[in-house]
Amino acid sequence: MSLSLRLTLFTLAFALFTLTNAQFQFFNEMFGQPQQQQQHRQQSGGQQWAMHAESLSCSEYLCPDTLVCVTKPVDCPCPNVQDIKCVVPDAQEAGSGTRICVRGGTDCVQVEKLAKKFAK
Repeated sequence: MSLSLRLTLFTLAFALFTLTNAQFQFFNEMFGQPQQQQQHRQQSGGQQWAMHAESLSCSEYLCPDTLVCVTKPVDCPCPNVQDIKCVVPDAQEAGSGTRICVRGGTDCVQVEKLAKKFAK
């Protein structure tokens, strides 16, 4: 193989490598960056939520998922309007319980049945 043929093949291979590398960088920038920006936005949203929660004044209990100030945790509303709030009474402490938000029904009958079943 002559020197000029080797030099031509080397130049061609180098040019092909450079073009291929440029293509991958283009696709990486086009499709890789939005994911990183989206993750940054989600972190920023969480930070904004925490800053907002810290700025609220509540002398009782601040519900973590709705940021509503209530007297006790069982009084927290459900975060979604489609949910139904069910309260499972606490067996040890009268007047307290656990709030459970359920969706897809009109009452808390199933939750009450399960609570009674597991309380035995």
